Amino acid sequence: MREYLVVMAVAWVVTYLTTGLVRVAAIRFAPPPELRDRDVHTVPTPRLGGVAMYLGFLAALLFAAHLPMLHQWVYNTSLTIPGLLWGSGLLILLGVIDDRWGVDALIKLAGQVFAASVMVLSGVQIQWLPIPGYGTVVLDPTSSAVLSILIVVVMINAVNFVDGLDGLAGGMCAIAALAFFAYGYRLQVGYFISTAAPAVMIAAIVAGMCFGFLCHNWSPARIFMGDTGSMLLGLLLAAITILAIGQVDPDLVIQAAHSQTAATHKSLAVYIPLVLPFSCLALPMIDMIMAVVRRTAAGRSPFSADKQHLHHRLLQIGHSRQRAVLIMYLWSSLISAAVILATVTPPHRPPILYAMGALGLWLLVLLLPQARRRMDARADRRTARHAAARARRSVPVATAFNAENAVAGPHGAARPQLPDLVHSAGETRRPHG
Repeated sequence: MREYLVVMAVAWVVTYLTTGLVRVAAIRFAPPPELRDRDVHTVPTPRLGGVAMYLGFLAALLFAAHLPMLHQWVYNTSLTIPGLLWGSGLLILLGVIDDRWGVDALIKLAGQVFAASVMVLSGVQIQWLPIPGYGTVVLDPTSSAVLSILIVVVMINAVNFVDGLDGLAGGMCAIAALAFFAYGYRLQVGYFISTAAPAVMIAAIVAGMCFGFLCHNWSPARIFMGDTGSMLLGLLLAAITILAIGQVDPDLVIQAAHSQTAATHKSLAVYIPLVLPFSCLALPMIDMIMAVVRRTAAGRSPFSADKQHLHHRLLQIGHSRQRAVLIMYLWSSLISAAVILATVTPPHRPPILYAMGALGLWLLVLLLPQARRRMDARADRRTARHAAARARRSVPVATAFNAENAVAGPHGAARPQLPDLVHSAGETRRPHG
């Protein structure tokens, strides 16, 4: 456990520290685009936050290579890391191009398929598939590659679809990564399956990346992850899913059980990787399916954008942005906990049940009208304080910049002052309150 927590902390700290630098670079390299009708934010905000997340990912991988346990169980016995580096590198390149200049939807889909194919052919693919009621099906190379690529592309677009509110995609992916971490660590420790270590390590890294980025992306966001970040998170979550499937031998698990009841619960662990990714990201996947059906029924392209996603509907019925995000967090956490609960024997269920009860109570409080008003009032006061602090910091910079532009020109005439670029073309500051 210690090694995984250290790797998670490295990803967290590096992502947090580099996001500010990436934000400054993004403002100069990729100026924030103009607002669109479907956008929820009111001020242009820089993107490319996914680059900082990728730096945190690389730093965590480099650090993990020097930890004895992870070096032995992940780097020496698995082809996971080279495949992830190739696939994620290609997606980062595609994401940067899309966030800076824009890419056609079909071209972007082709790029996603290509990056997924490179990662899968490098070794990150499903070798066999457990099917309830039938048993284990060994996949031939073609079926294995096609199914693995399909999982990656679906997961990438599911995360991309949910990236519509400040902190929403990062938090949902953090919840999914933590659920995978809990499941994979239980496989490794409770079932003595060391081949689960790659999935556990990647899940810990993804959680750390998301936590570090959320420090800058929570509403009001100072930077967005863009397609660079959403596609990277989707690829990594898909890789965790693929690595978790096929790591448990059902016959050995059932034979190790001491009773039929224990065997039933233990055998459920075989099929959880088939369900867990869809439960953790159930809301974005349902949203993606609804969007495709809605747009196709209206005679539009399924890749065309609209303002009818689940988070948009929560805003339309009166929830604030922060509360809408928290509601989706809690729903995802409850669904994920319910799936993990199914694999746990009754004596070990109370902690999970208590956690689910606390999550349900918090969700109920968020939905109460009185709690809404109090939460919104606190959010307004907090954002007002942040706005005042940012305004005080920006005044000296703007004054110095305008004073420099007022220096006399070559013929003795004072040059006209340029507009305050701190707000117009540089640091786009988000209004609060």
